[in-house]
Amino acid sequence: MTESPESFADRPDRDSPLALADSAATHDGDLLSGMLRSVRLRGEQIFCCAEVAPFAISSGHPGGTIHILNEGRFDLQLDGQREVHRYQRGDVVLLPAGATHVVRYGRRVPPRPLVGTDTRDEIVQQGTGTRWLSGTFSFDDSRGGRLLHALPPVIDLRAAQDQSLVWLDVSTQMLMQEKIAPSEGSAEMISRILDLLFIQVLRAWAAGPDACAGWLTGAMDPVIGGAITAVHANPGHPWTVQRLADKCYLSRSAFSERFVRTVGQTPAAYITQVRLDKASDLLQYTTETVSAISSDVGYDSEAAFSRAFSKRYGMSPSKWRRHPVGEKIDRPGSRVE
Repeated sequence: MTESPESFADRPDRDSPLALADSAATHDGDLLSGMLRSVRLRGEQIFCCAEVAPFAISSGHPGGTIHILNEGRFDLQLDGQREVHRYQRGDVVLLPAGATHVVRYGRRVPPRPLVGTDTRDEIVQQGTGTRWLSGTFSFDDSRGGRLLHALPPVIDLRAAQDQSLVWLDVSTQMLMQEKIAPSEGSAEMISRILDLLFIQVLRAWAAGPDACAGWLTGAMDPVIGGAITAVHANPGHPWTVQRLADKCYLSRSAFSERFVRTVGQTPAAYITQVRLDKASDLLQYTTETVSAISSDVGYDSEAAFSRAFSKRYGMSPSKWRRHPVGEKIDRPGSRVE
């Protein structure tokens, strides 16, 4: 696919059934809501943890995990990484894609699995230990899942409880109540509250000074957020930099500069990723022909689409379709950054 200053995609067939369906689906909501619907996020369990040093707790949950530190401190280390993240009272840590990790404090001891315990809570409340809540999430890691995996493996809010985040204090108290004194509907209450915490932490992080460039910070940006959402809503549209800039009431140069600074890549590169990611889903979940899919995501040449797809995913569209889902090649470039 040849990119030019005025167009960075071969023109789609606007009258094709897939293109019209995509247009009809154009957003009844925002990008984050759409992503959360697509991955079917659901809060699962909450653990009330109370430990006295030394301790080491491992978490290998396949979905997301959140830790809310109520008292004391702990260190968090991802499996296979040397970096240690240090947290103290009031900090919130979200691992959106469920990276395997260990929470520890004090001298090195063998880690044990995450289980809730209140047996040491009295000691902890006297200020000699660490007390925190851990929640787990599940999600269908298929359509839209790569957006979730493109987030940083560790997202944290430092001293969140001291930042007047009323939602956090209320949510924590409600979770504690449902866990300590469960009644009819408690499992669903815990699930819904965890869902809200997941969303609130993502929003607070993306709006804060520590957020890194990516699709979420771009979507949350009050200036270019509309352009990001529009691209995801209809990736096959013949977007140009100028058209996206016009949606944001910016000059072309100002839009491009802000896009790169906020999202971390050029508009052209980002649109290419979104288009090919959608194509990978259509190949996996529909029976449409490769030719129809290439048109749906913005190419008028099946050959150009196949070249771009093979470059991104390491295999042709036809081979991708035949490959078992669990054996897809996980390439560094195959996620929307």
